[in-house]
Amino acid sequence: MTEGTGPGAKRILVTGGTGLVGRAIEKVVADGEGRPEEEWIFVSSRDADLTNAVETKALFERHKPTHVIHLAAMVGGLFKNIRYNLDFWRRNIHINDNVLHSAYETGVQKVVSCLSTCIFPDKTTYPIDESMIHNGPPHTSNFGYSYAKRMIDIQNRGYFEQHGCRFTAVIPTNVFGPYDNFNIEDGHVLPGLIHKVYLAKQTGSALTVWGTGKPRRQFIYSLDLARLFLWVLREYDEVEPIILSVGEEDEVSIKEAAEAIVEAMDFRGELLFDTTKADGQFKKTASNAKLRRYLPGFQFTPFRQAVKETCAWFSANYANARK
Repeated sequence: MTEGTGPGAKRILVTGGTGLVGRAIEKVVADGEGRPEEEWIFVSSRDADLTNAVETKALFERHKPTHVIHLAAMVGGLFKNIRYNLDFWRRNIHINDNVLHSAYETGVQKVVSCLSTCIFPDKTTYPIDESMIHNGPPHTSNFGYSYAKRMIDIQNRGYFEQHGCRFTAVIPTNVFGPYDNFNIEDGHVLPGLIHKVYLAKQTGSALTVWGTGKPRRQFIYSLDLARLFLWVLREYDEVEPIILSVGEEDEVSIKEAAEAIVEAMDFRGELLFDTTKADGQFKKTASNAKLRRYLPGFQFTPFRQAVKETCAWFSANYANARK
């Protein structure tokens, strides 16, 4: 926690503060991106059950934030979403409604919530941009999570129109980095692959990637996303959401991502693809044109370098990493 003092002091509450993005924000703040007038408070599910309205309100009254970065959510990979769409809908709807309403009731000046590119319509044209969120149903594999996240955008507009609240949201593409959830069954594709390569290397077995390896994704390094979150909190004044992503030209296939991990971890075994497993959405290419209009010079960490740093972190912290 850093202490905010003087005029214009901000008390910034980060929900989901011990997750992938929360840890990244904490690191960039600690590494010199924080400002003297900012006090940062990172909370997790141990501090309050955000599905409970009373506990959420009590958390806000205890910390009295002026600003909120809302990251807390029930999240999971493709196969967990397929199994628990109702749970993803209900838990996230409760969390989001409680956080936004507590922020309104306690006079928070600004909330920046985190959405996901999976909220976009399944049947659409590419690249997708911020105007297309509500143009059709999301992919059936994770409709519960997707619709719950879409509703944050609806609520943000409602709080602005009815109460003048500066609540907004960012839409990152696939985030990865240190402190991710590396669970093979329930995690996202990149951390799951990193864990698989680690185990295959330990046992001397082949690496089996689920699906064909052909789907394409834009991956954003958590530390890059953290730096962009700080900019959004401080500078971005729109209620309309903004996509935070590398460019369309930086999209990689799952096969290419697996190969980058294999190289980073110096894995010498065989690489196989289990085509009986679902691929999920083939692609969801996002435009970062709006971001580039605001920040034309922002430098993203090259994908292979970010993969290498994440693999090194996972190997060094294997005993304590989420898996």
